[in-house]
Amino acid sequence: MGNVSMIVLLFILANVLVSMKGFNDYGFLDRFKFQVGRALGEEKYRLVTSGFLHVDWLHLLFNMYALYLFGDIVARFLGTNDFIIIYLVSLLAGNLYSLYYHKDEPYYSAVGASGAVSGIVYSSILLYPAMELYLFFIPIPIPGYVFALGYLLYSIYGMKKQLGNVGHSAHLGGAIGGFVVTLLLNPILFSANTTLIIILSIPILLVLFFGDQLKQI
Repeated sequence: MGNVSMIVLLFILANVLVSMKGFNDYGFLDRFKFQVGRALGEEKYRLVTSGFLHVDWLHLLFNMYALYLFGDIVARFLGTNDFIIIYLVSLLAGNLYSLYYHKDEPYYSAVGASGAVSGIVYSSILLYPAMELYLFFIPIPIPGYVFALGYLLYSIYGMKKQLGNVGHSAHLGGAIGGFVVTLLLNPILFSANTTLIIILSIPILLVLFFGDQLKQI
């Protein structure tokens, strides 16, 4: 991949530093994490600050590894300004979807860059559909869109099971944000990657229309 874009490194550094502060200071984590009741009240800042916190090193490393893999593609294709727009819109979209999905659970809380990273993942797949990834101990290349779909399926499972103090619903909202903003910034993609857009739209549309039913399953 070569040298990683400076903006990607800066976002990784910000996540690491803020998360480390939260690891060692629960009061800090509690003050800036996403919590439905407080976010619906006056503490709207949690919709942003929670996206730079993580519950532990594994959670942080997984998100930063995904950001490292996919973020540079977005930054190099679209430039620094568009990268920042996609990252922050995805972060907000993820937490806004969480706010909607858990609106009747005032004490529901979560942290993580998952929303922002999901948006960057989807953006990078749209921009570079031919990408292939070698992940961990898997000896064969995995198409980028397979990784993206797997990432979302895990998020949907996490939403249903409410696994850990992690914003699984934010994964989905973030993917929608990154997906939509990238297409708005680059409308030529509608004609250039029509089939891929349809494939990546399917899980998003299914959850948008049937997401509430996950709570009933």
